[in-house]
Amino acid sequence: MHYLVTGGAGFIGSHVCEHLLRGGHAVTVLDDLNPFYDPAIKRRTLDDLRALDGTFKFIESDLTDGSLVAKLFRETAFDQVIHLAARAGVRPSLAEPALYQRVNVEGTVNVLEGARLNGVRKLVIASSSSVYGVNAKVPFSESDPIFQAISPYAATKLACEALGHTYHHVYGLEIVMLRFFTVYGPRQRPDLAIHKFAKLISSGRPIPVFGDGSTARDYTYVDDIVDGVIAASERSFGYEVFNLGESQTVTLAELIEHLENALGRKAVIDRQPLQPGDVPITYADISKARRLLGYNPRTKIAEGIPRFVEWFQKNRP
Repeated sequence: MHYLVTGGAGFIGSHVCEHLLRGGHAVTVLDDLNPFYDPAIKRRTLDDLRALDGTFKFIESDLTDGSLVAKLFRETAFDQVIHLAARAGVRPSLAEPALYQRVNVEGTVNVLEGARLNGVRKLVIASSSSVYGVNAKVPFSESDPIFQAISPYAATKLACEALGHTYHHVYGLEIVMLRFFTVYGPRQRPDLAIHKFAKLISSGRPIPVFGDGSTARDYTYVDDIVDGVIAASERSFGYEVFNLGESQTVTLAELIEHLENALGRKAVIDRQPLQPGDVPITYADISKARRLLGYNPRTKIAEGIPRFVEWFQKNRP
């Protein structure tokens, strides 16, 4: 099959591309290599993907360029789209909400239109656990109400889920929305907590800790996320939403302890107030994904953090 993977030069996208290429599929990556973090990191990742045996093509372009996205779909017969490209992160979205709306919502419309007008019937689209907002019920289930987003980023992901349902209902596209829960592992973005903390602890600099360390996240190893993405691409649904998480929470204080143990150094804590848009907990109910996708996360945090640290130490600049 020939897959279009948007955001394929990024953290999760590159792992998905690697899996597809090793499986003998053709992969076209669309990515704008924006400076949210150093584009050189993504270029090195693309070199790694090119080195794999397989049919691989990279197109550097912005999803908001509707005419280019339309041209790409007209000129290439894709069997399926895995749409992972987005402006990511809760805190950065607070500073640039209009940018997040343009890239995440308008960009997704361009991808959906390209598929609709050119006979691509199946799309797997990345959503986020942030859509649950401050959810009093844990673990979070796909059937929970999700109308109380507390960040522009979360609001854009809610909009994408609504668009996916609309394109299924009106145009008959088969669409799977995947709500990712705090993904980590090799190639993780340098702005994310685990990577940022590892860098600061290694150099003896303070790490910013927002709150008292009791906030908890459902940290999910990237290999498990890829398994869920591939399963969603291989199974047939009309429109479905799935949580992809580890279904086990880890507090910020516990995460720091895991990093200290793996790095062999103590962290210097810079205690700061909680930030707007942050939620106290994320916790995935993955029973639906287990039942319908065969999703079965295998990498616990005690194993995943040392794997990440091993990659981090080999790839430090």
